[in-house]
Amino acid sequence: MPLQKSDLSDAVINTYYAVRGPIVARAQQLENSGKEIIYCNIGNPQALKQKPLTFVRNTLAACEQPELLKSPNIDLMEDAKEKAHYILEQSKHGLGAYSESKGLRFVRKAIADFIISRDSFNGVEQNADFENIYLTDGASKGVQAALTLLIAKKNDGILIPIPQYPLYSATITLYGGQQIGYYLDEESGWSLDEQMLEDAIQQALAKGIHARAIVVINPGNPTGGVLTENNIRMVIHFAKRHNLTILADEVYQENIYKPGARFISFAHVMTSMKEKKVSLFSFHSVSKGFFGECGHRGGYMEVRNVPPEVIDQITKLQSISLCANLPGQILAYLMVSPPKPQDPSFQQFADERSAILTELAKRAKMLEEGLNSISGYHCQPIYGAMYAFPSITLPPGKSDDDYCMALLEQTGVCVVAGSGFGQKPGTAHFRTTILPPTEQIEKVIDALERFHRTWK
Repeated sequence: MPLQKSDLSDAVINTYYAVRGPIVARAQQLENSGKEIIYCNIGNPQALKQKPLTFVRNTLAACEQPELLKSPNIDLMEDAKEKAHYILEQSKHGLGAYSESKGLRFVRKAIADFIISRDSFNGVEQNADFENIYLTDGASKGVQAALTLLIAKKNDGILIPIPQYPLYSATITLYGGQQIGYYLDEESGWSLDEQMLEDAIQQALAKGIHARAIVVINPGNPTGGVLTENNIRMVIHFAKRHNLTILADEVYQENIYKPGARFISFAHVMTSMKEKKVSLFSFHSVSKGFFGECGHRGGYMEVRNVPPEVIDQITKLQSISLCANLPGQILAYLMVSPPKPQDPSFQQFADERSAILTELAKRAKMLEEGLNSISGYHCQPIYGAMYAFPSITLPPGKSDDDYCMALLEQTGVCVVAGSGFGQKPGTAHFRTTILPPTEQIEKVIDALERFHRTWK
């Protein structure tokens, strides 16, 4: 008899990932049958017509096919050629060979320099050790590595924000841990509230669940919120008080739209506090920001305040997969070492970067204002990231799953129900991206307004 579903573990059966769940499966069916679908369900910029950066693709192409560097018929900027030569020299065997398990050394050193430059301000002199940096197949693999370390027993719990990105709930379930949801404060722009954190951890203790770590997503997915420095300090104090490791998901750090909002890393704040007793895992990715290179699966994990014997275990886990893919590693390198002002590629790179981020900011404003113009909708300000998470008023007896499926069937707009991310009981939401082209966002808002007015 072939393998049956009943043969699978409860962990596999109970794992759920809403971003590519039943609504998206139905969208693909409808699209295959000829219906136009506007995919607002996932942060996948280039699938929604965001153009790749010329310098990045030219350099990567030259690394993948070094003969291009010698061809008189291929027009590459001199600094792109120089960068490709340097990458090939440092990687020694090109992009077709394995690297060491942590990732290419020169890439990790460049990331350490990037972190130092990013976080050294307001009198804080940052430090970063490249030996505590791991290159990963997107930030997701780093998150999964950290959770593998932290979930040792079935009553080990991980604090995750509600709403949260379902990578966390799905992975915790798959690895046999316990989710400890803490609610974000929607009315204050999805900030973290210390009392809500305390309530969550005490309720878990009452159930015999031992909290091991707290996940913080900043800028927020699915909320679009951006944390203040004071909010980050509060989380670090809370983690220290309860002996928690912090998992800082910071993949949207380039996506800041509102004047006055600013991304501040957990590493910067921890250094400013001179805090050495709280372990920190930070994650970044080439998938978001103005790069949008989701398909290349590049990212990194930086580890702080972790003893050498634990670092050895992380390295061992990374070695099981041998290494992250090499093109993704190179994309991570290009992300942290872009063209400098004196380089020939700089102006084109800066113009392309500015155009992408300016357009995303414009779409964020359009979407926020458009959603708030619909009777029965309320959307918090979209300060950063790539998403909105509006609350919606539903008819009695209807769920947000019903709403999103009907919306898809009637309008072709594909969003994800709030229940897939978690939400306070008695509330309903959905997540939509800001990524569709501007004319499609206008179309989405019109479709939402018509649908909400008539759906019963």
